[in-house]
Amino acid sequence: MRALMSSMGSARAVLGASAASLTSVPGIRPDLAVQIAAADYGEAVERQFSRAEEIGAEMIALRDPHYPFLLRQIHDPPMFLWMRGRLPVSNSPERMLAIVGTRRMSPYGLRVTGELTEALVREGFSIVSGLAYGIDAAAHRAALNAGGCTIAVLGSGIDRIYPAQHSPLAEELMVEGALLSEYAMGAIPEGTHFPRRNRIVSGLALGTLVVEAYEEGGALITARLALEQNRETFAVPGSVHSPASAGVNRLIQKGEAKLVQRVEDILEELDMGSKAMSVPVKDIPVLSPQETTLCQALSTTAGPLHINTLCLSAGMDPATALVHLLDLELKGIVKQLAGKQFFLVASVGS
Repeated sequence: MRALMSSMGSARAVLGASAASLTSVPGIRPDLAVQIAAADYGEAVERQFSRAEEIGAEMIALRDPHYPFLLRQIHDPPMFLWMRGRLPVSNSPERMLAIVGTRRMSPYGLRVTGELTEALVREGFSIVSGLAYGIDAAAHRAALNAGGCTIAVLGSGIDRIYPAQHSPLAEELMVEGALLSEYAMGAIPEGTHFPRRNRIVSGLALGTLVVEAYEEGGALITARLALEQNRETFAVPGSVHSPASAGVNRLIQKGEAKLVQRVEDILEELDMGSKAMSVPVKDIPVLSPQETTLCQALSTTAGPLHINTLCLSAGMDPATALVHLLDLELKGIVKQLAGKQFFLVASVGS
């Protein structure tokens, strides 16, 4: 279809062409030309646009001036994208960065993702990822908590959020960001869709940051695609004893990604100065005395604290602490891990 559209100018021209005209296009066999000419796509197309209207989606074609600039530059850009929400007003490619990683992230990966994402948002970056479990969702959430814009690229139809548990997150990010997909309305999230989806994740951004990745996985595919697209690739180093860091450590070892410990490492590689002071972020939420005490206790350690240890440090009984910790989670300041362990994911000032 890509060759046909390039040769004939548009999808409409392809669908209205005769078999003879289609056969004249290199690579189109006579039998295929007959099938295309005989097919009636009108009803299917109508269903697609009707469904798009139902969910508030719109189509952005490759030749549309609003089509993402950097994505248009890759060797195999989607001919069109379905979009729900909105792209950054400026659609400024120099301030879009992809963050990807394993679905099986560690507490370390979660914390680093939050810290770097918040710092990138303060530098004016929009965050691109894939809405998957783990690092992807953590990056989207951290961007929203920092008052930033985030874009999720789906491996399914844009009307089928996957995973379904991330539907609330998808709804929230569409307020200031967007969902994108090249797949038809109703398309199920097949396994083959995701590696292909990853080229859009990396293609939208000037660079891709891999936080955690096992020896094999989708995050490494995205990193490879970023390299093929001549985009910058970054990786956060991890413990040599952590399987979740084996992939990123290997990227760094092979010289395929720049080692990142802080946001300045990314800005330096992209040859950008800091603009943190000029980017509006959400106001720091007002905390109760109990919430402040809990945050101060959590700030004394680099890792998560079990509820019992936290209560001893804060001088608070577990029942009271859990009530206030829930409020802090809702404010995007504290994160709870399995086993009632808690840690700070956002700065709350002094």
